[in-house]
Amino acid sequence: MDQQDISNLLFSYARLLDAGDLEGVAGLFRQGSICTAQGTTEGYEAVLAIYEGATRLYEDGTPKTRHLTTNLAIEVDGDRATCKSYFTVMQAVAPDFPLQAIICGHYDDSFLREDGRWRFDTRWIHPQLLGDLSRHLLFDAASLSG
Repeated sequence: MDQQDISNLLFSYARLLDAGDLEGVAGLFRQGSICTAQGTTEGYEAVLAIYEGATRLYEDGTPKTRHLTTNLAIEVDGDRATCKSYFTVMQAVAPDFPLQAIICGHYDDSFLREDGRWRFDTRWIHPQLLGDLSRHLLFDAASLSG
């Protein structure tokens, strides 16, 4: 049951982001943090600001993406857990940006169980393969390679 609950939490991040629900994404990190090579962002307000400043949303309110999370390796130890997984982000923007993978990498996540529910503690995002991110991000993707 723990592994399924953690998997569902991981997949909810992808679904919320693809729906353009940046407040929902930030809510997953209300008591957690997101870490990248550029630094650490903690808590709801800071995570929301990062996603609002980085994610291009279109007229339908979505980023026109599908975040695929695969190869989950979940380890549970009492009320703590970790997961290593891969991510691939697909995007298509009609009429001139056909479906393609725009970024791939891996996540290193840690979780805490509080009051019987799992939550994110820390998510490390490690981008590795960068494609054309110009239709997804509101900043120059070259900064991701550092």
